[in-house]
Amino acid sequence: MSLLPESASFEELVQDYFLAVRGAGLMLSALDTELLTAWAREGVPFEVVARGISRSAEKALWDARPGEPVLRNLRACRRQVDAEIKKYRALAAGAGVAAEPEAPSRRRKALSWEETRHARLVDALEDLAGRDSTLAPRVAWLRGTVLARVPEEPSALDAQESLSFLVLLRALPFSQRHQVWRDALSVGSEQQVMSVRARKLSRRFRLVAAVRRRLGVKEV
Repeated sequence: MSLLPESASFEELVQDYFLAVRGAGLMLSALDTELLTAWAREGVPFEVVARGISRSAEKALWDARPGEPVLRNLRACRRQVDAEIKKYRALAAGAGVAAEPEAPSRRRKALSWEETRHARLVDALEDLAGRDSTLAPRVAWLRGTVLARVPEEPSALDAQESLSFLVLLRALPFSQRHQVWRDALSVGSEQQVMSVRARKLSRRFRLVAAVRRRLGVKEV
């Protein structure tokens, strides 16, 4: 997901990702920088905050006027990012061993954040296969290949989710694929000052969002 080297700081990673998804390569304001510092103190993986940013951007994507950035500032993502941090902390805290009320002597392992995200993605695609039989074979293929294992790294989870929806895009009839591409390229904006990699990430974000919208797949 990152556009920066592994040595980049948490703050640099989040700022770089936000500006790429926003579609405008501008510096953060003082208030945004203060918020970013607060998120850094939370000690969560960069991907948790990036997920909140992408979800905020996806919600605002289809209301953006041509030439306008998807998000006006980082503070517009605060509610979604804080929610993702809360979910991550709750799942991380419950990822140990939990006792079953009906059998105290037996114990089960709660799902981790990665396992929970993977399960939600699989459930969403299974629901899609049930609603659209023409996509069922492709979903079955994804289950046996791309989604066969739960990634251990948050960045691999993001790549897995994006790849799944891009595979489904290729399964659509040409006319529908063409419309999805048109929808993806007609919203938001890209400034020429953005790097080639930033523009690539911005386009991929909009394309995946357009695929999810076309397929009627909500947040996973």
